[in-house]
Amino acid sequence: MKLYTRTGDDGSTGLFGGDRVSKSHPRLAAYGTLDELNSVVGLLRLHADPACVGQDTLERIQHDLFVLGAILATPPDRQALLGQRLSRPTWSLEAMEADIDRLTALAPPMTTFVLPGGAPGAAHAHLARTVCRRAEREAVALTQEAPLDPAVLHYLNRLSDWCFALARAENAVAGVADIAWVAKEG
Repeated sequence: MKLYTRTGDDGSTGLFGGDRVSKSHPRLAAYGTLDELNSVVGLLRLHADPACVGQDTLERIQHDLFVLGAILATPPDRQALLGQRLSRPTWSLEAMEADIDRLTALAPPMTTFVLPGGAPGAAHAHLARTVCRRAEREAVALTQEAPLDPAVLHYLNRLSDWCFALARAENAVAGVADIAWVAKEG
């Protein structure tokens, strides 16, 4: 199978189910950002401390992001094509929230806003958080045009919280203080 098809040379792309849309369509912005987030999580896997998060959790997130991307790449009237395997992420919100609580307990109480950075795992977790927030905004924008399974928005909202908790835990485990935001006078 060749990697190039030339069918997108006109600025369009095919959705799951056969419809073609412009590459500037909000649906592509949404699932394209999920693809970017998946790459950032792949980078995070190189830097995350196993004392904070296991590779299996990060890989699970990557698989779930692929599922969410499939949901976004499929028009609402063709969602049945996804079947059971691609219709829902595997990490439940309840389990994700329990892990957020676990990660939060690893870090000291938060007393100020935190700037992204610190240990390498923390910096990469912050990057994942910001890309996740953008993916969430783009998925919300897509809802202005077409119905969207609310599970997509719920997962992305919780995942960004998880990434923040992971960033703080990464710093704590590395013995690096979070970078406190302090308002500077002009």
